[in-house]
Amino acid sequence: MSIEPTWFHTRLVAFSCLSFICLVHGTLLKWGVRLQNALGLFKLIVLGLISVSGLLCLAGFKGVQVREGYEKPDNFSWEKLWKGSGTGANAFVSGLYNVIWSFIGYSNANYALSEVRDPVHTIKRAAPLAMFAVTAVYLFINVAYFAVVSKKDILESRRIIAALYFRNLFGPATEKALSSFIALSTLGNLLAGQFSQGRVIQELGREGILPYSSLFASNRPFNAPLAGLFTQYLVSCTFLFVVPPGDAYLFLISLSSYSLSLINVAVSFGLLLLYTRCYHVWDWDPPFRAPKAIVILFFLSNLFLVMVPFFPPVSTSKTYRDLPYWSHSVGGFVVSLFGALYWYVWGVWLPKSKGYKLEREWVLQNDGISRYAFRKVLVTSPAQ
Repeated sequence: MSIEPTWFHTRLVAFSCLSFICLVHGTLLKWGVRLQNALGLFKLIVLGLISVSGLLCLAGFKGVQVREGYEKPDNFSWEKLWKGSGTGANAFVSGLYNVIWSFIGYSNANYALSEVRDPVHTIKRAAPLAMFAVTAVYLFINVAYFAVVSKKDILESRRIIAALYFRNLFGPATEKALSSFIALSTLGNLLAGQFSQGRVIQELGREGILPYSSLFASNRPFNAPLAGLFTQYLVSCTFLFVVPPGDAYLFLISLSSYSLSLINVAVSFGLLLLYTRCYHVWDWDPPFRAPKAIVILFFLSNLFLVMVPFFPPVSTSKTYRDLPYWSHSVGGFVVSLFGALYWYVWGVWLPKSKGYKLEREWVLQNDGISRYAFRKVLVTSPAQ
């Protein structure tokens, strides 16, 4: 459309997309799921075509070669492959955060298992198949990029690598078509992300730990978690308009990945405790469980991602242009501490100071949604 991507234009488009997603998922559940599934399939097909064309180029097929006028890459020689790479642990972890962000949607299905038919049977089959397919496609996509785009263009052009790929292989006229592919891919990603996060908020409501839990747990009035979706919509719009450009995007990616690593450390450590003898009295026997070796590996890898960002990077590598290198790490701990403080005030300090205890009971709401509710039971006179 040849519209200049100014601050106003980009945020107007993003705001429109978020509003559309909240409306569709909050009022037209089935159509929202169909749309995100269709876009996900479309994305896999496009990525598959890119992978195949890149491999054909690497194999030397005529007609699928870098066009005249563009630098022919030599990215697979051992010397050039690692030239300019950072060697510090901090740079390594920053790179891992970006890789994790690329795969961030792999766990979205787990957030919506309450809406899946026979979830244990489905996840046992679907999860390995999906992880294998996506990993293979992403691996071949990177091979294709390196086969078609020179390292110099990747580092210095300040353009999306996929755009350089299409330009080098199919000519500059295909770049606009690529823009449409990227826009649809981004819309599909947002649809899946908002869908899953809205259900995370709903499940917190069903656990009874949020204020107005009955509202957040409800599926009224459109048989969808509209309250959770709208909450996620408000958070997304806040980041959209408040966070300044520059380091902000990298900071948000790193903050999200770091916070996820903190949760992963806690969850995997809890799973390891359940394997110990002192917790056998809980008789923990879920229908689907991860092998102990995988849990240990998961715990150690996430502990590494949590600890290393506090070590300063080498002088030749900067995590951010203006922000301190530890910004996302401290931010992740602040967010986690805020959640812990909320739990302590609500679940420990207020009951102790006002002389009551919280008893959890299972209730059924008028809309048919079952959830936990906490009832205040007076035990002593309030603390003086």
